[in-house]
Amino acid sequence: MKLTSVYPVLMARDVAAAAAFYRDVLGFETTFEADWYVSLRQGLWELALLDPDHPTIPEGFRGSPAGGVLLNLEVADVDTVYQDLTARGVEVALPLRSEDFGQRHFIVRGPDGVLIDVITPIPPQGEYVEQFADAATPVDG
Repeated sequence: MKLTSVYPVLMARDVAAAAAFYRDVLGFETTFEADWYVSLRQGLWELALLDPDHPTIPEGFRGSPAGGVLLNLEVADVDTVYQDLTARGVEVALPLRSEDFGQRHFIVRGPDGVLIDVITPIPPQGEYVEQFADAATPVDG
């Protein structure tokens, strides 16, 4: 199989409200919008939202929103994004901090229990340095 695109589709109880969050808070733009499905894009990155009761969802899987998902968004300057989102009143689930495994990040609560981890890679510390493949080791920007 040769992929031409990969993007998450999150099932959202209120597709319009979820789309507004991703547009207004995270800067995505709408590329397609129906009452049951919204496709969003920011640069090369895509995200879609789908009503969990839509008939395209197989029976037995319908009705469940996207809770339990952690969506990682890497940015150039996590400190600036943190200041912006907290000033706008976005609910922070994990405050800004640096991790020895190579991330400076914070987590906000998105629609339907989705957690959004906003990350800037930083050099790993201690035991984590050797756990990265050479080409994948985060370095200072």
